[in-house]
Amino acid sequence: MELFVSEGNPHCLKVLAALEVTGVQCGVQFINHEGKVVPFLPRPAVPTLFLPSGQHLFSSNTICRYLFELNGPESSDQCNQWLEWEATILQPALLRALHLAVLQGKGSEVPKVLQGPLNVLDQSLAKGSTAYLTGEVVSVADVVLWGALYPVLSVSSLVLSDHKSVKAWFDRVAAVRGCQSAAQKVLQGKGLEAMKSYMQKQPAPQSRDTQPCNSSPAETDEGERNVSEEEMEAAALTWSKDLNACSHPAEKQHPVMPQEGNRNVLITSALPYVNNVPHLGNIIGCVLSADVFSRYGQLRGWNVLFVCGTDEYGTATENKAREEGLTPQQICDKYHAVHSSIYKWFQIDFDFFGRTTTEKQTEIAQDIFWRLHKNGFLVEDTVEQLRCENCQRFLADRFVEGMCPHCSYPEARGDQCDKCGRLINAVELREPQCKVCRQTPEIRSSKHLFLDLPKLETELENWLERSTSSGDWTANAKQITRSWLRDGLKPRCITRDLQWGTPVPHPDFKEKVFYVWFDAPIGYLSITANYTNEWEKWWKNPHQVELYNFMAKDNVPFHSVVFPCSLLGAQDNYTLVSHLIATEYLNYEDTKFSKSRGIGVFGDMAKDTGIPSDVWRFYLLYVRPEGQDSAFSWADMALKNNSELLNNLGNFINRGGMFVTKFFGGCVPAMELLQEDKKLLAVVGWELQQYIQLMDKVKIRDALKHILNISRHGNQYIQVNEPWKKIKGGESERQRAGTVTGVSVNIACLLSVMLMPYMPAVSQTIRDQLNAPQTCINTMLQGPGTFVCALRAGHRIGTVSPLFQKLEADQIEALKKRFGGQQITASTQPAAVPAPPVVAEVKVVNGSDPEKAKQLAEAVAEQGDKVRALKSQKAEKAIITAEVSKLLDLKKQLAVAEGKSPEPAPQKGKKK
Repeated sequence: MELFVSEGNPHCLKVLAALEVTGVQCGVQFINHEGKVVPFLPRPAVPTLFLPSGQHLFSSNTICRYLFELNGPESSDQCNQWLEWEATILQPALLRALHLAVLQGKGSEVPKVLQGPLNVLDQSLAKGSTAYLTGEVVSVADVVLWGALYPVLSVSSLVLSDHKSVKAWFDRVAAVRGCQSAAQKVLQGKGLEAMKSYMQKQPAPQSRDTQPCNSSPAETDEGERNVSEEEMEAAALTWSKDLNACSHPAEKQHPVMPQEGNRNVLITSALPYVNNVPHLGNIIGCVLSADVFSRYGQLRGWNVLFVCGTDEYGTATENKAREEGLTPQQICDKYHAVHSSIYKWFQIDFDFFGRTTTEKQTEIAQDIFWRLHKNGFLVEDTVEQLRCENCQRFLADRFVEGMCPHCSYPEARGDQCDKCGRLINAVELREPQCKVCRQTPEIRSSKHLFLDLPKLETELENWLERSTSSGDWTANAKQITRSWLRDGLKPRCITRDLQWGTPVPHPDFKEKVFYVWFDAPIGYLSITANYTNEWEKWWKNPHQVELYNFMAKDNVPFHSVVFPCSLLGAQDNYTLVSHLIATEYLNYEDTKFSKSRGIGVFGDMAKDTGIPSDVWRFYLLYVRPEGQDSAFSWADMALKNNSELLNNLGNFINRGGMFVTKFFGGCVPAMELLQEDKKLLAVVGWELQQYIQLMDKVKIRDALKHILNISRHGNQYIQVNEPWKKIKGGESERQRAGTVTGVSVNIACLLSVMLMPYMPAVSQTIRDQLNAPQTCINTMLQGPGTFVCALRAGHRIGTVSPLFQKLEADQIEALKKRFGGQQITASTQPAAVPAPPVVAEVKVVNGSDPEKAKQLAEAVAEQGDKVRALKSQKAEKAIITAEVSKLLDLKKQLAVAEGKSPEPAPQKGKKK
């Protein structure tokens, strides 16, 4: 093992102290703050522990826990709770304190910043009867907290004299062998001055009012809030309100129609393409995010309609039908059922899940077409296209590959070169090939219709100005839209030379169908029309309906420019998007999802893992790519399940319920609120208000942070008050145990409501276990947030049982291997690269093997995508070489299968 640390880095102090205390044999290297140890991370990560297995640990707390568990027992639940508290409560406060003391010279303000967290620590230590945080022996929790606090508590001018229990504990840990020497190595006896270089490279800490909305849960959490007497009394007054006086949740009546005087919210999720089985990135980018917001809107009392469906027309469907020996309609029927099944398992609660191959689609699309034609927004032009005579069809851009006319890259697509990034007209490609049959296509002319976007540009810009300023458009949606408008819009083709699509009704174009990006968004309208004949009350009612579009960023231009122009040009009072919500991309580990290579989890596979759909929902929403691309990681999923769900959320909810069952006969005890309880009610109420404000703005990932914050507050409250001890004491102590228990189960009831959009099954389970009244569902999220005592004294709860199960390391390792395909990653690449695996050897006698050629053509396309991705990510040369070698080998096999010589064509251009 090798540990990489840097001087002046407080996180390195923790891990060096853990290394010294445990006595684990490990090499130590000091590097500078910018040293890049982990090759697949985009930024430096110090400290880092490099394991013999080739894996890297780069979380200081994870490293410390690993060192302690290497030769000792597994960390206790109490120990893990302290580590969670240190990372999510203490660290953000320490960052602000160190920023003030080290960079601004405001050491006098440090006590105020750290007062909240130190109060919690001091109270817990004062009430405990052991020398250390979790017992009579120093634990990883002691070393981590001591190392974190050392830079401030070791400076005499910053010592907080009113936290005597903390001071005594701090001195005891400092006396443990190795702790002081670790501090000396990191700080070099210079105190806070040694940290100046490190702190200058850290981002300035942000206040609550300026927290970035795209940070991950708990990343920007702060120390304990200062709560005023007025806030406490207001929270206690709200708590005492009669729940029964609040409105009952109404059953949804179908069809849902706009209501006068209510907030009418129409939600669409980008239509998934029918013959692509959705992977986790597709699910979080569109349907899951929309589902969470739809469920939340209903809790808020809005009148919500949520529609989606499969996009079924186009070239890819024709190809899939040819591959499987079915008609396009049969392919659509088959895969529509696959999509429906996947979304049902993920608990996506559409009001209607339809499809685009319907009569309503033809009727509405043709009506919009004729209106555009009548209003002068369509123009004719002749287009040169590539036609494959072997396949007997014009080739869509994605089915052409050749040499880039700009940089000579040999695998440029028909629309863009992945190497130089230049946009390409497919007919400009040198040596083009049909990606289906590998034959050379011919250039043919064809007359098409175009939507005259330049003619609509002014009207579009005026509408965009109003919509983006008044609605909630994500930053990437605004940026992508601006980039399209910056250079001026160009006419866009709306017709295609295909058979499978919505037919163009114009007699001069009767052999053509509508281009999918003109046709597919109209699917929102036709799907609603198949749900209700009164669909126009939603789609031609812009003054009464708010439209939310959910999608990944690649779909933005078609929803912010092309489709709005179609509706504006139709001049029929259409409802245009008010709020455009676009995510970035979710990757799989450190690569892309690939069905053909077996890389990543696809929707039809998730249920076979044995992990409940609610846990999948939670983790995907936890890593939702809101501000930048993010990645699904098995190790991180296990960590979040075991720490956030099991140890934090599940532990708190289960403890409260078990105390009621064990100590109070299953009935909620009487509660006499003290100031400490009222303060907790105020803090929980504040978290609820933040949750509502963020969810109203569709900051789904950030809002989840506040749910987890509440359960953390609850765990600390129980930990400090120790009701399991007080129940054994006198009358006043038993009363105190009752109050703490009663408040805890009521917080659990609130959490069940806040969790409903995220984890609907778990939410229902919690309410069943608590026997919670139905009226709590709508009450809690009314107005800015209403934390009412829903479970009064005497309320009988149901049977309490654990909500979550631990994901074991061997289980996760098996799943990671199962879904890892054959990819070689930078983190696991050995020095000598083995020969890459190839597909089964092709044996052809006196001719070609068309079926094998088709399979190999797909494998070549997939491998080409992988090579391009590795090059764009600037992966190590050895990795790229191995993958290029595999690509060349596949191309040779393809040539053999096609009855050609395996040498000339594949080698040509590769020397560039």
